[in-house]
Amino acid sequence: MNPIKYKPIGIIHSPFPEPKGIPRQAIGAPEITAKIEIFDEYLEGLTDLEGFSHIVVIFHLHLVNKSSLMASPPWDNREHGVFATRSPHRPNPIGISVVRLENIDRNILNISGVDMVDGTPVLDVKPYIPTLNPTEGIRTGWLQGKTEGMNKSKSGDR
Repeated sequence: MNPIKYKPIGIIHSPFPEPKGIPRQAIGAPEITAKIEIFDEYLEGLTDLEGFSHIVVIFHLHLVNKSSLMASPPWDNREHGVFATRSPHRPNPIGISVVRLENIDRNILNISGVDMVDGTPVLDVKPYIPTLNPTEGIRTGWLQGKTEGMNKSKSGDR
């Protein structure tokens, strides 16, 4: 199969200069704000986005320098396959976060609930639509009963 190439549509300006200390998930940082600068050539694509309270941000984990098919999450004492975790050390270092869209000022998306490092390339933005996501019959696999306190965990905490 041929390689897939993506071109960033923007960049994240966050208060985190490095991965250490970043909330592990956006849900753990509701008060932390940032800006997504959408490049001018994509400005038209923001039309009508301001009516949504939350957006899904898909981004490239540009500081990840290794990948592994096994991961050791801080919430368990054993390794798991990387596809059964939210580890950033993946074959394709792609991150996904649902964040609150506070407002839009031309090409700047002001967001809160940030778990991204400053300078992160943004690959896509989509509106979050809760009725299009499953809510019943959800299973959490090996994480069942282990998610307490997870939303307060920060990168580098071990």
